[in-house]
Amino acid sequence: MTDIILCGCNGKMGHVVVSSALSGENCNIVCGVDAFCENSYNFPVYKTFSEINEKADVVIDFSNPASLDGLLEYCINNKIPAVICTTGYSPEQVDKINEASKIIPVFYSGNMSLGVNLLIELAKQATKVLGNDFDIEIVEKHHNQKVDAPSGTALMIADGISEELKKEPQYVYDRHAYRRKRSKNEIGIHAIRGGTIVGEHDVIFAGHDEVVTISHQSQSKELFSTGALNAAEFIVGKPAGMYNMSLLLSEKLN
Repeated sequence: MTDIILCGCNGKMGHVVVSSALSGENCNIVCGVDAFCENSYNFPVYKTFSEINEKADVVIDFSNPASLDGLLEYCINNKIPAVICTTGYSPEQVDKINEASKIIPVFYSGNMSLGVNLLIELAKQATKVLGNDFDIEIVEKHHNQKVDAPSGTALMIADGISEELKKEPQYVYDRHAYRRKRSKNEIGIHAIRGGTIVGEHDVIFAGHDEVVTISHQSQSKELFSTGALNAAEFIVGKPAGMYNMSLLLSEKLN
């Protein structure tokens, strides 16, 4: 049994993670941390990490970037792994996560879905074949409550594609500011917010007289909570370092 501290337990994803843990047999949430510390759970909820008395194997974070410093300080001081599922970090905060991974194991992913990570691998393969001759655009859609844009997943896709291109591309987020033709080294990244869309991502390869599109749709938030719990089980006992979904999938396949 993997004992978990859940940061962001009162948020939308926090509720889904709790439900997934209760319906499974391998994970147990010993306490939660949330700035809004009202409690409807069968475990204690604290406003800050400094209040925690419970022992745990790992912390899962589905909160917001403001919680990062407290999360990393707690995990480093207690020498336990962190599964970081929050998006919208600044470059400086990403540097802090990378530094922490030199001391503790950190599982960091902008998307915990198996299908999304497969989409990234397919996009990378398509880029090897089409990338130098086709224009590449990424369109992501999410619900109207999502704060950060573009999504962490869209950036993960763009970064994966960039690894396969001969020249480093320019990410273009809002084309209305440019009064010029599209340059060959651009990757366009577009964000749509509306309704209750859980998450949709399209990778468009547009060439001469043909278009190839790779798509993924999330039908519920459960796939993200399942991925986070799998990550928590995966990272316990690992040495310090940075881990991601690709490594988890590789271990499962082997």
